[in-house]
Amino acid sequence: MLRLDFDEFIKTIPDNVKVVAATKYVDYKGILELYNHGLKDYGENRTEAFLEKYEALKDYKDIKWHFIGHLQRNKASLVINKIDCLHSLDSLKLAKLIEEKREKPLDCFIEVSIDMEENKNGVPYKEINQFVEEVLKYKKIHLVGFMMMAIKNDSDDDIIKQFKALKYLKERVEKDFNIQMPYLSMGMSNDYKDAILAGATHIRLGRILWNL
Repeated sequence: MLRLDFDEFIKTIPDNVKVVAATKYVDYKGILELYNHGLKDYGENRTEAFLEKYEALKDYKDIKWHFIGHLQRNKASLVINKIDCLHSLDSLKLAKLIEEKREKPLDCFIEVSIDMEENKNGVPYKEINQFVEEVLKYKKIHLVGFMMMAIKNDSDDDIIKQFKALKYLKERVEKDFNIQMPYLSMGMSNDYKDAILAGATHIRLGRILWNL
């Protein structure tokens, strides 16, 4: 069920920050609750769940679908022409697959591992220039910015430092390659306020939008 004060809550988000509703914990009916309050951007992190919700809501042509989770290459072809934006480009193999399978250019965020945590998805920040150099060769990838997930157990100060580090990295890469990447996808229900202060343009909110 949608939080009762949703309309008031959404007014607290700055106009220049896009809310992407993370739909992991709701079905298509939960999405429609938000849709009826004017929200059009939805993010899913599981292939099967995305396909189910996409099919149920295929008549809602103004919905913008974001894929925000790790996209497995063996399943990517199932969703790659159905989504409007990928927040989790994290390998050159996936980039190559997008180039081969995508029918038109896809807005993509490169997922960055700022903290270098083992077994965490994302391109290590020390390798980002090499990664960007290769991705820019692909015509079907429209690079729009960077995405990250902060470590949940870190202190608020450490999380803010991570967000600021991603913003710095984006600005450095823009300068190095003479390109514009206008967006930063960072911040979720537990840390979105810090992400906004650090420069987020897209926040991925889930539980906080519903009574979950």
